[in-house]
Amino acid sequence: MKHINYDKFPEVRIKGFDDHAWRGWSAVQQAVAARLSEQQKIVLVIDCYPGVRLAELEQQLVYWLNPALAINAETARHSAQHLHDLLAANLTDDRVFGVLSCHQLSEFFCDDRLAALQQEVEQVKAGLVVVYGPGAALVHPGDILIYADLARWEIQQRFRSGELGNWGANNEQEDILRRYKRAFFVEWRVFDRHKTPLLRRADFLLDTNRQNDPALISGIALRYGLQQTTQQPFRVVPFFDPGVWGGQWMKEKFDLDPSQPNYAWCFDCVPEENSLLLRIADVRIEIPSQDLVLLYPRPLLGEKVHARFGTEFPIRFDFLDTIGGQNLSFQVHPVTEYIQQHFGMHYTQDESYYLLEAEPGAEVYLGTQTGIDPQEMLNDLASAQRGEKAFDDEKFVNRFPARKHDHFLIPAGTVHCAGAGTMVLEISATPYIFTFKLWDWGRLGLDGLPRPVHLEHGSQVIDWQRDTQWVREHLINQFEPVAEGDGWREERTGLHEREFIETRRHWFSKSVLHHTRGGVNILNLVEGSEALVESPTNAFEPFVVHYAETFIVPAAVGEYRISPYGSSIGQQLATMKAWVRG
Repeated sequence: MKHINYDKFPEVRIKGFDDHAWRGWSAVQQAVAARLSEQQKIVLVIDCYPGVRLAELEQQLVYWLNPALAINAETARHSAQHLHDLLAANLTDDRVFGVLSCHQLSEFFCDDRLAALQQEVEQVKAGLVVVYGPGAALVHPGDILIYADLARWEIQQRFRSGELGNWGANNEQEDILRRYKRAFFVEWRVFDRHKTPLLRRADFLLDTNRQNDPALISGIALRYGLQQTTQQPFRVVPFFDPGVWGGQWMKEKFDLDPSQPNYAWCFDCVPEENSLLLRIADVRIEIPSQDLVLLYPRPLLGEKVHARFGTEFPIRFDFLDTIGGQNLSFQVHPVTEYIQQHFGMHYTQDESYYLLEAEPGAEVYLGTQTGIDPQEMLNDLASAQRGEKAFDDEKFVNRFPARKHDHFLIPAGTVHCAGAGTMVLEISATPYIFTFKLWDWGRLGLDGLPRPVHLEHGSQVIDWQRDTQWVREHLINQFEPVAEGDGWREERTGLHEREFIETRRHWFSKSVLHHTRGGVNILNLVEGSEALVESPTNAFEPFVVHYAETFIVPAAVGEYRISPYGSSIGQQLATMKAWVRG
């Protein structure tokens, strides 16, 4: 299988700030030292996202600066047991699902110990004081502020290696699903709230994603670069992950690590999880792409989307690869009221499957068979979960042929899964862990453990009216012509009226004008080798995208043009575009 030109490390190039970024500890040390004046007393605060390697930070920067006083803010944190008790209602007993936290970071600290640290800082009358670690800005606002940041995907790798437990929990060896749950429902929410105002005034951001290979960017350059990003098309950094059902298509097409058994997922555009790469001269800065959403939501998302979703990027594009693999788990997602009442999310995990590729005979499982007895199906699933028998999917579940460029709509409450032999572009609402597995085909996960099945949750949200006829009429290839012109045509492909996402497919062999109409657009080139995205007014530099690459067009961009490019000139191309319905 031939590789395609898929960029796994897309960058946003920032001009005019060549002397505002540094790589390597030596350069970072010199840049920070240059900001430390000779005044009588100065307080340097290095606040950190949870997961930053504090031992490395201490050795390479804090101690190197030789301060009169160095304080690790974590010494004022509550005990692990106190935090466990504080968070008990959010963590729950479930391996996977918790309840979203509304805590403030200050609640994780002892007031008396914080006051004692503040007093220590106050008592120093001359020289350098360094306060560092997660929550450092609670001790002192900082005469100079550095924020040490870290991408969520890198945090997950540190979880998996056993290097990292949850913040303040001493649980490095705990079940990875439970550690991820605590990070997702608690830590990341709390620390995103804490870091947002800090990033708005930080003097520097420290990129700590690579061990012993940091990068530093000035706060001015960081904020300028993020503002620039909201004015142009861009991509976030995709990441790939194996799974028990994973396939071989992405490994071969995207030239991925051949030593992995497979690749099941690619998070191609999930800003909560992905990184954003900023290039300044010869320095590349990696930051969580969520930083862009937190700091500049209005030009990125648009006024209406921001008003509805706040600082959440509401649409995700990801890949599910079962070519040479197996069926996904048979599953269902919670309806809106269920996810609100049980998990604290204010919108649910509506989905759709767009088929980038499909092998002959591939199928998608969608909806229940007409005329079945719901309780009989639930009893059969329960028997399968107990290991008494295999679930009789042929009796209870519809299976539909899946071909390249088909689009299956999956509003919450619809039972479904992609079968083997499919390469799915999933165009969906951003919540992505709220999958209630109903049956996992009797297999173990890659870790040798049974994957969690949530039949108790799932049984409460299945919409039994979505039977064979209803699914055919409402959820499969709901294509409607919208408009056409010289060398192009536009089709509406979904999503269902219960889903807030609008999707359009454009077929084109000549240039097509698009407009964000005040809301963020997310697109993927689903046919053709490469295309060129341009501004009709030259407001941003031309942007090249390749087959299967997802890109974001911020709301502030307004009008943009997509044209065949390079080897695709003279060919028929297609994009899938999604936005939030007004």
